[in-house]
Amino acid sequence: MMFEYRGVKLTWLGHDGYRIQNGKVIYIDPFQIEGGGPKADIVLVSHEHEDHCSVDDLKKIVTPNTIIVAHAQSKSELEKVKAKEIKIVKPGDKVNIGDVTIETVPAYNVNKFMKPGKVFHPKEDGKLGFVVTVKGTRIYHAGDTDHIPEMKNIRTDIALLPVSGTYVMTAQEAVDAAATINPKLAIPMHYGAIVGDAKDAESFQKLVKCEVKILTKER
Repeated sequence: MMFEYRGVKLTWLGHDGYRIQNGKVIYIDPFQIEGGGPKADIVLVSHEHEDHCSVDDLKKIVTPNTIIVAHAQSKSELEKVKAKEIKIVKPGDKVNIGDVTIETVPAYNVNKFMKPGKVFHPKEDGKLGFVVTVKGTRIYHAGDTDHIPEMKNIRTDIALLPVSGTYVMTAQEAVDAAATINPKLAIPMHYGAIVGDAKDAESFQKLVKCEVKILTKER
């Protein structure tokens, strides 16, 4: 299902995957996608985990003209894909590609533990969220994160927020994050593939104060 906001077309591809279209075609973390969709001008990869940096899925959309913007630990996998360029970035960077601006922001866990003392997404790894500005509209893709202090500095029209818990924010934590960020519109993600289901998205929608749109996965 494609959703249009101020001329920007946004499609949820399932899990954390999105396609943004307004002139250029931008993909973020495509995973378990169907082939046959539009090819990518730009691909953003938040971190190296296979449900975010999926070579099989990238090969469906990347061409020799595609620019990939990614976290450093993803580089070895991304080199298996024939892209025009791989731009390695860290939180706090800013990249301009044509009329698209990409700002990278931190994404990390504070209370989701793999084992005592070791979180799934450590802050020191420098994993990414993105704020993508397309023709004046700002879209924040949170990546795999908890509700973190850096969110108070994010200014966005649309916030794409994980809600499934386990590795990322729970629905309630995403509600708290939305209150911090104060977007015009929030869209829940990170459910329906690895962990979480539609109930997490519905819980988020019931609890959050801002406008919410629950998208159905593109088939």
